Amino acid sequence: MQKPDGAFYNLMDSNLHIHDDTSDDAQGRVLWACGYAVNSNIEVGSRRLAKEIFDKGLKWSFVSSSPRIKAYALKGLHYYKNAFPSDPNVPSNLRALAEQLTEMYNTHCSQDWRWFEPYLTYANAALPQALFLAYESTGKKEFLNVAKETLEFLIKVQMINGIFVPIGNKGWYNKGGNRPVYDQQPIEAAHMIEATSSAYYLTGDKKYQKIAYVVFNWFLGKNLKGVVLYDRATGGCFDGINPEGSNLNQGAESTISYLLARTEIEKMAHLGKPI
Repeated sequence: MQKPDGAFYNLMDSNLHIHDDTSDDAQGRVLWACGYAVNSNIEVGSRRLAKEIFDKGLKWSFVSSSPRIKAYALKGLHYYKNAFPSDPNVPSNLRALAEQLTEMYNTHCSQDWRWFEPYLTYANAALPQALFLAYESTGKKEFLNVAKETLEFLIKVQMINGIFVPIGNKGWYNKGGNRPVYDQQPIEAAHMIEATSSAYYLTGDKKYQKIAYVVFNWFLGKNLKGVVLYDRATGGCFDGINPEGSNLNQGAESTISYLLARTEIEKMAHLGKPI
């Protein structure tokens, strides 16, 4: 739900009661969705509404300290730019947000920690992917360099013996600490597939394509527990992997994550780019 000042609430029940304050994550994801919507073939009224929501909410991504809202907003701007190529504000906004994200990287990176924050938490691969898209839109080489460095770091951390092992949400992974293995969540796999596919299309390096397929197989049983996350009976996706096996709840985020991942994999196949 969007507030009059353009910010967003995240949680509202069926009685229209708000249960939280403004959420950076919600803002970022709404901007991503609306940016994609305005460049889609949905009916005109919905595209106009998406543009109105996007225009009103974009300003908050510049003042937020969250790299994720900046990354999601960048993804939205990338699609928005394709819908409105003559709008002079879009390239400048896109470049400014990407520069803020690279500055976060320059602040926190070190020889053994190539990341935007002193910890790895959730939706990690959305950050390098946003910079791959920023490079595609602006041609600025710094964005590409940081995108590649951070994605390579993420691959190194999350690929163990040829299996995708995303950062667990039981404590996250702080620099200098021990990385948690569980609980593993579908959102990590989806964003990793999007990031590696963007890297593949922009660099032509087939190792990224191969990693995307390895990550997708995480949904299909190629994981530490050997459990299948995709439920063929319902078309949904289980909520992740815990020490006992799979979390049998099928939340909306998990199912959407699976569908986004599958769509990206099918796009690779459709474009005639086999491994």
